[in-house]
Amino acid sequence: MRKKITAIPPCLVAIPAVLLFSISLSCKESPEQNRREVVLYCSVDQGIAEPIIAEFEKQTDIKVLTRFDTEASKTVGLVQRIKAEAASPVADVFWSSEIFHTIRLARESLLAPYSSDATKDWPALYADPNGRWYGFALRARVIAYNTDRISAGDAPKSLEDVLDGKWKGRLVMAAPEFGTTGGDVASWFAHYGGARARQILQGLKANDIRLVAGNSTAVRMIATGQADICFTDTDDVHAGKRNGWPVAMNYLDQAGAGVLTIPNTAAVIKGSVHPEQAKELMDFLLSEQLEQMLVRSDSHNCPIHPALAEQFKSYAIPAPLSVEYEKIAEQLPTAIQTAREILR
Repeated sequence: MRKKITAIPPCLVAIPAVLLFSISLSCKESPEQNRREVVLYCSVDQGIAEPIIAEFEKQTDIKVLTRFDTEASKTVGLVQRIKAEAASPVADVFWSSEIFHTIRLARESLLAPYSSDATKDWPALYADPNGRWYGFALRARVIAYNTDRISAGDAPKSLEDVLDGKWKGRLVMAAPEFGTTGGDVASWFAHYGGARARQILQGLKANDIRLVAGNSTAVRMIATGQADICFTDTDDVHAGKRNGWPVAMNYLDQAGAGVLTIPNTAAVIKGSVHPEQAKELMDFLLSEQLEQMLVRSDSHNCPIHPALAEQFKSYAIPAPLSVEYEKIAEQLPTAIQTAREILR
């Protein structure tokens, strides 16, 4: 009877015995095991963020494992995930489309201090004093309206205008529990004070405001004639115009004091598993290149880098509201709870 001969793997044929052990290990290794990677949690719209992430991967050969949020749970879903994973972090970097929840994560000691050449001389308005987050690429809160149904002269231009009874039943807004709407309502508490902010919410209730799943949904309802005006962000109106929708916008002025601007933020998660790759991703997110990609994208974020701000003046936000982001973040839980009680 012939003995069964075990086949020798092709990668080991004619290899000297002294090299057999090390090479047999390399034969078993997958290329995936040797790649550099970083885990990114991102609440920026996926269609906007993906080309930017792909460019970073191309430049650095670092694989980015990205988890996006949904429109319905914008930002908050990822924030809750970061909190739940605090004892054993999964994410390395958080790229948020807003600032208020990022500030609250920093206060809960869930973000790590970060500094590099990219953060030198970063504007104080857009930086945590301890380096736990940095802001860039602004959007603004606006009142969008249907241009087929409302003339530019008649369209509301301030929060106070929207409280007029003529807009009763004609206004929609994203639910304040998620996304930038919560921060917008919190800015009313920080700017006007609690008593006046409650009056504003009660005025919106009296005007039969309808709450919807998100900002993009609100703009779509305007475009299709299901409502006439809505509160939203600049990027959603830009997207609607790109789609050929009959929408335009006025900046959501607060009693003549200006409009709330909302930066993107980037932060390193405390306990990051891939700290070196996280540093490279952070510097990319804070670069002029990224802001240029965002301002040229359908989002048209207003850049904060001086040279880019000068180059793209058409996307500058007039009269920003002078309210500290930290104070707005403090008001966020109260604002969301009060809005829920009054508007639901």
